[in-house]
Amino acid sequence: METLLLYMVIPGRINFLQLGRYSAFSEKRFRRNFSKEVDWLSVNLKLAQRILTGERKAIAIDPSYISKSGKSTPGLGYFWSGSAAAVKRGLEILGVGLIDVDKKDCVSLEAIQTPNTKALECSGLTLVDWYLFSLDGIKKKLLPVTQYVLADAYFSKKTFADGLLDQGFHLISRFRDDAVLRYPTLDKPTEKKGRPRCFDGKIDFENMEKERFEELDLSMDQGKLYSIIAYSKSLKQMVRLVVCFSQDGKKRKLYFSTDTAMSGKDVIEYYRTRFQIEFCFRNAKQFTGLNHSQSRKTEKLRFNFNASLTAVNIGKVLAKERDIPFSMASIKRMIHNEYLLQRFICAFGIKPNKTLNDKLIEELIEFDAIAA
Repeated sequence: METLLLYMVIPGRINFLQLGRYSAFSEKRFRRNFSKEVDWLSVNLKLAQRILTGERKAIAIDPSYISKSGKSTPGLGYFWSGSAAAVKRGLEILGVGLIDVDKKDCVSLEAIQTPNTKALECSGLTLVDWYLFSLDGIKKKLLPVTQYVLADAYFSKKTFADGLLDQGFHLISRFRDDAVLRYPTLDKPTEKKGRPRCFDGKIDFENMEKERFEELDLSMDQGKLYSIIAYSKSLKQMVRLVVCFSQDGKKRKLYFSTDTAMSGKDVIEYYRTRFQIEFCFRNAKQFTGLNHSQSRKTEKLRFNFNASLTAVNIGKVLAKERDIPFSMASIKRMIHNEYLLQRFICAFGIKPNKTLNDKLIEELIEFDAIAA
């Protein structure tokens, strides 16, 4: 608890030296404490109950690049950086978050470090295999919450979709724009010999047979949306497909769910909330030191990644309890101001009259806070 509080208090770089400076405990104690095992998933699931109050929920997964240098850092390798749109040397974590589709919010559940290419080759795993292995280790706690997993277009692979289905999950993702999809046949079975016909042909998105599609009416979308149950050649299974055309009709995006019983409206609304997990990474990198760890131990890196993301969750809890719009910058400034005020009171030996000074103390705490 002391560590999580300090992640919210320290305004600059968060490392062992800073933790020792801002705390009554020594730097060495924090170094030892970061080696301990913590059930971050259970902690954050409890926090999620206080933050996410909507009915529809989904698990969001997204790899995030962590900048890191040094020759002795475990897991150091070359990973894709979305912000740089290039492969960069550093670390990667697989972020697992819980999305509230109705409230459009996300709580980070756990961060799992990705092995580098050499380690994966030694273990005989691909990157997709590792992501599935990571989810398999925590599925018992996730399945009671939801069976839907949101992921970007990279994960629209047969191996990943089949692996999720084996674990009890359904994948909601996006196809490549040139994906091959087929119409299910409208012909009735005959008594003739041979395999019955399954498909009526490839879907030509330039000249769609619109009578086969259900047009969706979503006020938040400026283009046109069409839904159908179709066969995916790449996934080799039937999916609930949603075709989203831009307003001028020149561009399209293909969204899908492996749960064919799911409505097209739900598919698009679920997928559109996937990006909320990116905001968790952004807040953790900007305010709670996700990139700041200088440790060269796997367990200490894991502790830092998860403590950083959990601190953001705690900020959301505080904002909800104070009934104010969530802004990590404001929350952190208010906690830092309160910490300084308590240090001044303690250092000067003052015993303030709480009845008279409550309003003044509140003004000092909220000084320089930014409205969301």
